[in-house]
Amino acid sequence: MSRAPEVVLFDLDGVLADSRQAITSCMNAALVAMGHQPRPDEELRRYIGPSLSFGFAELMGVDPHDPAVAACVRSYRERYAEVFVRDTPAYPGVAGALEAIGPAAGRRLGVATSKPRAFAEPLLEALGLRGYFEVVAAPELDIHVESKTTTMAAALAALGEMDGGAMVGDRHVDMEGAHAHALRAVGALWGFGTESELRAAGADVLVGRPDELAAVFVR
Repeated sequence: MSRAPEVVLFDLDGVLADSRQAITSCMNAALVAMGHQPRPDEELRRYIGPSLSFGFAELMGVDPHDPAVAACVRSYRERYAEVFVRDTPAYPGVAGALEAIGPAAGRRLGVATSKPRAFAEPLLEALGLRGYFEVVAAPELDIHVESKTTTMAAALAALGEMDGGAMVGDRHVDMEGAHAHALRAVGALWGFGTESELRAAGADVLVGRPDELAAVFVR
């Protein structure tokens, strides 16, 4: 009996797509709309990846369930819907890495992202990357999105039987989710997390550029 293929999951923001400009500009627009001062882009960088509701709560100094957080998230999404395709490029080398890692090499690929599905699917299509992935697991447009570990579980369930696997991500939630599902945790240093964050969260291997990814999966 032949073995099931290896599965590789990818985060979207900070791994496939350079969403820095789109996300930080829309976060600042939402903060200003709520009467707060805009923040430097570098300060906002660490909030890209996990649920933005908790980032906005920290930035405004309120509880995550405060109505102001929900209002801020709604304001953010209204602006983001207008600019996210225009202002979000793929990282150089991503398409080539997916080509080298994916079905042609006997692997099945999926996306596990905290970006709501309403944004994730159109963005992947616009970037020309959707065809590489069998599955895109993403939350719906709730204020507090599900944990990355839960999203990864949905992706793995949809992909079914596998012979080992990995998660390629740029934030601690990706590394933690990988270990929760017995996947190899591959840290993407070109994204929004720091090397120290990824190491502390248990990255099994760190990769500097998308075009170096294929070497990680050589059998």
